[in-house]
Amino acid sequence: MDVPFENPQFEIKVLDGRIFDWGLPSYQTDLSAGIDLFACVDTPLEIQPQAAAILIPSGIAVQMNHPNMAAFLLARSGLGHKKGLVLGQGVGTIDADYTNQIFISAWLRNAPGSEPITIMPGDRIAQLVFVPILRPTFKVVERFSASTGRGGGGFGSTGVSHGASGGPDTTPEGASA
Repeated sequence: MDVPFENPQFEIKVLDGRIFDWGLPSYQTDLSAGIDLFACVDTPLEIQPQAAAILIPSGIAVQMNHPNMAAFLLARSGLGHKKGLVLGQGVGTIDADYTNQIFISAWLRNAPGSEPITIMPGDRIAQLVFVPILRPTFKVVERFSASTGRGGGGFGSTGVSHGASGGPDTTPEGASA
C-alpha cells in the first residue's frame, strides 16, 4: 500500500462528542505543521508545578495503518514557553498501528511553589504532527564502510562557540578570517 506523502488521507474516530461542538482538530493556519488537540476533560483540571504528569484524553483516535507514517505529539509552543506546560515524555510517538484514543501526558515544568495552570474542557493543549518514517534494514559489520570527520565524538564534541574556537569555518570564500 503506497501512501502519497502530499496530503495523505487518514481516518479519524471522534470519541468525545464535544469535539463536534469545538470543531474537529485542524490546522490553525495554511502552513501549520500540526493539528491542535483538545483537552477532553469533564471539569477544569488544575496542574501543579513539578507534580507527576497527568494523562489527558484527546477525544480522538486516528488510523494511519502505513509502515512509513507516524505522528508525533508535541507541546504547543505558547503553552510550553509562556506557561510551562509541556509533555511529560517530551515527545509522544503515535505508531501507525496504534488506533486507540490519543492521550496527552501533560506536565507543568515550572518551579515548585509557582502558580498552577488550569486546563479547561476544550482547551487546545498539544499538537499532532504527521511525519514520514524511514524503516531501514540493517547490515551487521565489524567496521563501517566509510569514516566521518566526527567519528565517535558526541555529547558536545563539536563545541558551542562559533568561528575559530573549534566550530566549522564559516568564513566566506575569498575573505580573510
